[in-house]
Amino acid sequence: MLNGVRVLSFNHFLAGPMAAQTLGDLGAEVIAIEPLQGAFQRNWAVANHFVGGTSVNHLATGRNKKSLAVDLKSAEGLAVVKRLVKDADVVMENFRPGTMDKLGLGYETLKALNPGLVYAVASGFGSDGPYRERPGQDLLLQALSGLAARTGDAEGGPTPAGPVIVDQHAAMIYAMSICAALYAKAKTGQGRLVEVNLYQAAIDLQGEGLTAWLNGAPSPHPRGPGAVAAWFSGGAHGIHRTADGHLAISMASNAALAAALDLPALGAIPEQDGLARREEICALVGARLLQHGTAHWQPLLDAAGVWNAPVQDYADLQSDPQLVHNQVFTTLPGAHGGSVTLISLPARFDGEVPPVRLMPQPLGAQTRDVLRAAGYGEAEIDGLIARKAIGAAS
Repeated sequence: MLNGVRVLSFNHFLAGPMAAQTLGDLGAEVIAIEPLQGAFQRNWAVANHFVGGTSVNHLATGRNKKSLAVDLKSAEGLAVVKRLVKDADVVMENFRPGTMDKLGLGYETLKALNPGLVYAVASGFGSDGPYRERPGQDLLLQALSGLAARTGDAEGGPTPAGPVIVDQHAAMIYAMSICAALYAKAKTGQGRLVEVNLYQAAIDLQGEGLTAWLNGAPSPHPRGPGAVAAWFSGGAHGIHRTADGHLAISMASNAALAAALDLPALGAIPEQDGLARREEICALVGARLLQHGTAHWQPLLDAAGVWNAPVQDYADLQSDPQLVHNQVFTTLPGAHGGSVTLISLPARFDGEVPPVRLMPQPLGAQTRDVLRAAGYGEAEIDGLIARKAIGAAS
């Protein structure tokens, strides 16, 4: 989709690298510009886990990118980057606000070099404002945005989501906004400044519930009682324990659920009382579900038209028939040898999942290739490496 688009990515941590990877998955030529010691995500791993010496953070965010190692504090390294900017379509960065300006790579500077440039910035809270200097980390943003306060059950405390959902959502907004700017550029020839931030991504994740609250929906407690999924959920909408596991029940009418579970007492509760009497409903449903295992209840719920799903864990996912059908997991040879399993881009084009053209690369693996394409000779490249203005994989 983005074949012919050149992206220079100065991103680190998760949201930025994931957004750049998405553009790479869509066909863009993405050049990840990293310091000589490597970007953060290359050197820190989830659960402290490395695969063949490669951080799983880099595995999750580094495919379909070329790696260029540059010392941005070196005058020669900076000159290399500015030379690349002249032929770029997009520059992406997610440093603290003001960092790129201090490096001599701010928007106005690069726009003067390339007036058609799309300059895209992702920050924790925005490029200005009272929170400008705060660290934009996922857990902190879940806390600030109300997301943690609205997650979990009423009897417990505020609960963060396990996955880093704010970063993930921000990455998709980041990539989407860049694509929109590229579409506008294709029509007008004009570049522009694109800005997204993680704080608003955390707010955006809560669009339904927060909009209800903003417009007067009653919320005596920030979280749902018992097994109820959310503060605004009624009836048995939530996750319930069975004799051997857990089962999610979604938006079921009292009548249909009563028929499926053989619960006359539930059937006697009027549908309009689903929110007001949700604790009573959950108590009835919960006690009944504990009498049998999940596999017993599912066909009965299906037959009654009650939406339901078993609670699966990671160990269940690679054998899930729909995920297998959708080609969600891809196992390929890694750059350092051995096999690596990646999660595919969650989109298809003409029925096909975009291929992995380039596995996550060693630091500086394409430094020489990128500089050759920019017109540097071998002696110039060797000199830059010797003076540590750039780095290249051996």
